[in-house]
Amino acid sequence: MNLPPNAAASTQADAELFHDAITCDLPLPAEFQAGSVSPRPGLAESTLRSIAQIEDLRSDDLREERSEQPLQVQRVEAKLDLLLVMVGRLARKSEGSLPLRPVRWSRRGIRLETGARSGAFAGAAGLVRLQPCDWLPEHIELPVILLTESETGTGSFFLWLRFAALAPGLEEVLERHLFRLHRRQVADARRREPAR
Repeated sequence: MNLPPNAAASTQADAELFHDAITCDLPLPAEFQAGSVSPRPGLAESTLRSIAQIEDLRSDDLREERSEQPLQVQRVEAKLDLLLVMVGRLARKSEGSLPLRPVRWSRRGIRLETGARSGAFAGAAGLVRLQPCDWLPEHIELPVILLTESETGTGSFFLWLRFAALAPGLEEVLERHLFRLHRRQVADARRREPAR
């Protein structure tokens, strides 16, 4: 069997980013931008903290508390949820939204599938922009180093991007966000399993 020339680099990059780490595989609006760019780590951290606060309030652990709330409060919360979704859709239509791409990510970095070769070389610095949740049309920017790039075999390309040094606060809130996404994926998979 003939392996592509950079198969070893891809395998090594996969191990570096995902071995013994919580990972999430999902489609996300995301893009890679090569070159020297100035990310806004404070904004990324505050966005992820706000998302965590909102999603913690929506979590399954608090359903009992919510069921004790007056019906009027539950209706207002439901209307606010719908309003956020509608505003998100409008914002995506009015501004150039990021392309939806298959992403695999961990606290160490991201593997991003793109439609064309990036043109960057291994070791190049850059920025990954992504929308961390579907209900909020806000993206975050994270500094990355391109580990390698490889064809997928279907006409697109994979980029393995390791996060550059992140501030401890951003690293912590990113791990928390990934854990929440991972837990949700596991719960969804269990729900889809046929009953035995």
